[in-house]
This record gives sequence, C-alpha cells and structure tokens, in this order.
Amino acid sequence: MNIKQLLPLSLLLLSAAALRAQETKLSLDEAINLAVTKSTEATLADTKVATSKLEVDNVKNNVYPSLKVSGSYLRVSDPTLNLKVPLGSSSGTDSGSGTATASPTINSAMYGFANASMPLFSGFKLKNSIAASENAYKAETYSAAGTKEQIALQTIMLYTNLYKAQQSVTLIEENLKSARQRVKDFTAMEQNGLIARNDLLKAQLQSSNVELSLEDAKKTVAVLNYQLVTLLHLPEGTKLGVNDSYFKNSGNLNPAVTENEAIAQRNDLQALRFAEKAAESNIKIAKADYYPTIGLSAGYVYLNVPHFVELYNAANVGIGVSYDIAGIFKNNKKVKAAESRRQETRQQLDLLTENVKVQVQQSLENYNLAVKQNRVYTEAVTQAGENYRIVKDKYDNGLSDTNDLLEADVQQLQARLNETFSRADITWRYYELLNASGKLTSSFNLTQNK
Repeated sequence: MNIKQLLPLSLLLLSAAALRAQETKLSLDEAINLAVTKSTEATLADTKVATSKLEVDNVKNNVYPSLKVSGSYLRVSDPTLNLKVPLGSSSGTDSGSGTATASPTINSAMYGFANASMPLFSGFKLKNSIAASENAYKAETYSAAGTKEQIALQTIMLYTNLYKAQQSVTLIEENLKSARQRVKDFTAMEQNGLIARNDLLKAQLQSSNVELSLEDAKKTVAVLNYQLVTLLHLPEGTKLGVNDSYFKNSGNLNPAVTENEAIAQRNDLQALRFAEKAAESNIKIAKADYYPTIGLSAGYVYLNVPHFVELYNAANVGIGVSYDIAGIFKNNKKVKAAESRRQETRQQLDLLTENVKVQVQQSLENYNLAVKQNRVYTEAVTQAGENYRIVKDKYDNGLSDTNDLLEADVQQLQARLNETFSRADITWRYYELLNASGKLTSSFNLTQNK
C-alpha cells in the first residue's frame, strides 16, 4: 500500500477519533450534580438564600447602638451683630477700663455634634424582627432546596428522554439495514421474475419510512442533547453519551416510600412551615405598636465662634419615652392584616400537604404500572421475534405474502422500542416517586450534600 492509499485511510481514522472525542460520557449523578450547582435556576436560588441571610444580619445590626457624628466649618461675611443682652455693665462701658465695648469681629464659625442612641424597649419589636428574618431565611433555604429537587427531576427527565432517543436511533438503524438488505434481495428477485414489482415497491416504501423515522429520531436526539447541555452550562456543541446502566438495571430498584415520610421530608412543605413561623413573628411585630418606646441617648456638642463664643464639655445623657396614642386605634387593622397573612400561609401549607399525599400515591401507582408494562413488553419482544421468524419461513415457502412479512418486521421493531422505553420509564417513575417523597437529591452523591 503506497502513501496515496494510506492518506485517505488516515484521514478517515482521524475523523472517527474526532467524532468520538466530541462525545462526552455523562453519568446521571454527574448530570444532576452539574444541574444543582451550575444551572441558572440553581444559581438564582442560592443567590436568594444569600440575600435572605444578609437581611438577617441587617436586622440584627439594630441591636447595636447608633452613633452619629457631624461637624462644620463656616466662613461668613462681616455680619451686623445687634445683641439684645449687653456684654459689659449696664452703662455700656467696660467694667475694667470704663471704656465702651466694641462689637467683636466674626468671620468664621465651627461646630460639631456627636449623638449616640440605643433602644431599651420597643414592645419586643426588635426581638420578633430578628425571629421573623431568621425564619424567612430558613424558609428561603428550604425553598432553594425544593427548587433544586425540581431541577434534578427535570435533568432526569431530559436524561431519560435522551436515552430513549439514542436507543431509538440504534434500533431503527439496525432495522434500516435489514430493510435495505430486503430491498436489495427483492430487487434481484424481481429482476429474475420471482416476485411481482408491487412487492418490491412495498419493500422500498417501508425502507423509506424507516429512514424517515431514523431522521426524526436523530432530530429528537439533537434537540434533547441541546436542552441538557444548555441546562448544565456545558460547552456549546457538546455531544452527550448516556450511561445506560441506570436503565438496564431498573429492575433492581426497590422504592420504599410512605406519605408520612413525604410530609416530613418535602422541602417545599418545610419552607411553608418556616414561612408560617415568620408570619407569626410579624403579628407580634404589629402588636408591638401597642407599647411605648423607650430609648437611651447621649450626646456631645462643641461650638466655636472666634472672638465671640466657645462652647465645649457640653455632654448630655438621658432616657426618652414615646407613645403613639392614636396608634392604639390605628394599629388594629395592621394586626388583622398580619394575622390574615399568617392564615393564608397556613392554608397554603394544608393545601400543599394534601397535594403531596396525592403525588405520592399517584407516583407509586405510575411506578407499579411501569414495572408491569415492562414485563408485558419484554414478553412481547420474544413473541414478536418468534412471529417474524414464522412469517419469514412461511414467506420463503410461499405461504404468506409481502404484507405479512413487512407487518411482522414493523411489529418486531415496535416491540423492541416499547421494551427499551419501558425500562427507561421504570427508572423515570422511580425517581419521580423519590421526588414526591422529598428524597430525590439525597439519593445521589452530590457535592453539595457532602
């Protein structure tokens, strides 16, 4: 073999290697780990939690005293100073020298203030504000965890559908090879007068239909691959290879789920429970306006007007009390509004609890149905294969026509597709059941759970 013959072969091998290199094998664990840490929705959920934590810190800062310092230096024009209080004796003369006292020249002034204040009592508003913000933070934390559960479920759905589409491509490609070989055989038989041209046309039509189905399956693979790559923030153009062990071993799954576990573990329920606690604290905050406000304050003043006056060591300390008497009557609506919001949250919690029970029951029934369907489809693959063999023997012996042969071939392909899809459906329904019970993300070896 010379160099010219080796060059095309080398290019072919390099192209094949490049195609293999473009495909990235991705396990379901890896996909979910990327989804709950890298996806835009997961990042947004984490940001909301961080914001809520900062709000807690801001509320806690109100416990500390406030300290304000201000000062100014002013240049002024020559003012006309007309003092109503005499600076010297009543006769308008200096008491020491007996001469008249002239008005001082004032062209500048400076002053400074320092003030510190600290609340002593405000109807427990500060304490309840901290409690409300902390419960809101916990609610946001569980809400983010619930969001990531849904992201994980969406990832599993895309991963499962991608597996189905890729398996469809593989099975249809195998069937297309058989269909093309049949067309080739029928063409030779038609040329030798062994079959009618109509039978050849039927075989060609079926081959064309299989080819169209293959292109549709490839399109589905491309769409699902793009959706999953976008969700996981992988480089554009990445071709994902699915690990089929999750689906081939689906018969070994054994879910153990109860309604009580789901009610206790669901993150969205936990989020509403803490939201209800925050609402209860907000009621107490509203009721705080029924009480007076007591605060401790201290200050210092410095004033200096050259040639005129200087004030220093002017410190003050005291306790202030304020009470909004009109607020006693106005605050009633505010308290009722806070109580109504708490009631809304409690009703949302009750409604979601009912929905969780329904979801668990429905998911369990869907899983059991998927297992039963898989048993039927597995038997159907054997039955369809045996049926095709018998019809093929009859066709070869002239006991059945082309329609029977082509129909048996389609049934065999459909049975194999149904069996493959049913295995994937068991896996999907299993994880859907785990999601309904609040166990989905904890069932994977995720970085965030370590």
